[in-house]
Amino acid sequence: MNRLVKSIGTAILATGVLLPFGASAAEKSKFPGTFSANIGLVSEYYFRGISQNDDAPALQGGFDYEISLSKPVTAYIGVWGSNVDFNEGAGVDGASIEIDYYGGLKGNIGDSGIGWDVGFIYYSYPGAASNLNYDFIEAQAALSYDFGIAAVTASINWSPENFGDSGTATYPKLAINVPMSKTGLTLSGYVARQNIENNTAFGSPDYTEYNLSIGYSLAGFDMSVAYSDTSISPSGDGKEEAVLFSVSRSF
Repeated sequence: MNRLVKSIGTAILATGVLLPFGASAAEKSKFPGTFSANIGLVSEYYFRGISQNDDAPALQGGFDYEISLSKPVTAYIGVWGSNVDFNEGAGVDGASIEIDYYGGLKGNIGDSGIGWDVGFIYYSYPGAASNLNYDFIEAQAALSYDFGIAAVTASINWSPENFGDSGTATYPKLAINVPMSKTGLTLSGYVARQNIENNTAFGSPDYTEYNLSIGYSLAGFDMSVAYSDTSISPSGDGKEEAVLFSVSRSF
């Protein structure tokens, strides 16, 4: 792991350690809103069914800020980062880190139990050659409902110019979370579809993504094992099925 990734990791760790104290001080001074942080380690970073770091572990983390505007609307902003490797050796294209910036509004529709979320995500790859056009932005919207035995979320992301200058893209997704209270486990799964205008520039055809995971919390740590696959024919370049492990903690 190179020096820059270590620096990002150190910064994330420092944020995770210091934020609780910062939040406490904010509460004493009646500073509005809530700060939180998270840090995690994954066996491999998969984004929408495609490997982002060439069969290597990834250190990830970020921090968030939320503030209630008027019941039941909450505004939020945040930043999240991970090491990446698109070319069998981080730095071949100048990209070794992904940093995402996001924000939006969320709330509930009256007493219906339906939650909503609208916002944006800006994906950036500091150090990547500018002619690769890795950076891109997405708008997102989601609706969710908790049935008690399971919570369901339907969402869609849209980009006017996707990763690698691959044109417009949409990513509709249907997810379900099933808490199994007797065991403390949570069963989660989703199916999604990545549609891209310029498949040649992106490097793959439009595809369907499948993901199934089991999570468990212990001593403040969240652990999970997930199975990820897509409808893309296995190619040995990070587009094949995978079993992924992760451990994370929020502060």
